Amino acid sequence: MSEQARIDKWLWAARFFKTRTLATHAVELGRILQNEQRIKPSHGVKLDDVIEIHHADQVWQVQVLRLLDVRGSALVAQTMYQETAESSAKRAVVTENKKLYQEPGAVLARRPTKRERRQLDFTKN
Repeated sequence: MSEQARIDKWLWAARFFKTRTLATHAVELGRILQNEQRIKPSHGVKLDDVIEIHHADQVWQVQVLRLLDVRGSALVAQTMYQETAESSAKRAVVTENKKLYQEPGAVLARRPTKRERRQLDFTKN
């Protein structure tokens, strides 16, 4: 174990991404912030760094507790970081809102008629 690990390897080892290529791509697109700054895939991660991960529709904010660049079991991956309380609260709210949201046309069993389409459009606005 060294003092630094590449961010793309760390994200892959911590199981935020299925492959290292996906982790590298996310870093290149700016979906990963380290201490509130954009970084490159080869950038080093140190202990106690705060990493913000925008993955799919979730935003994780984690603090680095352990540095590994080898992918292990899920139990090992969970020991590599600690999610901030603020981040877990936000993710819980987003998850709850998803459960409550219902697509406007979900109650229809078929394609809407012209009249039903107008009514749907009217309720959206």
